[in-house]
Amino acid sequence: MHTTQRQIFRALAAGALSVALLSAGSAGAFAAEAKPAPSPTMTAKPHMSSKPEPKPSPTTAASISAKANTTSVKPGDSVTFTGRTSGLKVGWPLVLQHQKDGKWIPLKATAKVRNGSSYSLTGKLNNPGTEHLRVAAVGKKVYSPTVTVNVG
Repeated sequence: MHTTQRQIFRALAAGALSVALLSAGSAGAFAAEAKPAPSPTMTAKPHMSSKPEPKPSPTTAASISAKANTTSVKPGDSVTFTGRTSGLKVGWPLVLQHQKDGKWIPLKATAKVRNGSSYSLTGKLNNPGTEHLRVAAVGKKVYSPTVTVNVG
């Protein structure tokens, strides 16, 4: 069997054409079936821990009530403040504060929260005039409403 140069050329051409057609057909079929990959999007906020952060509820917020035994005293007299706390542990320190030049200044009257969440503290008022007073939980931003006492 004798193969001519022309037959070899035809066989190579037919093979090359077959490969080209198969490649194009495969690529077309692949392109028709391929779906674009979804682009990454951020739909949820990333968080550092798996635990949800606790939200303060009205029932867990600390508070202090205050009532003075009198609303008018002479300079040097004492006033006793009583009240109840909520959200503060038994033994938590409290201090009497008065307002001076827009700032709240602690006085030397202190007490601790007792069993039943009550307290009683006595402060001596020396400066004549109107005193604006409140009871504060030491180390926390928890204050009673302001109580006004006239000294004079």
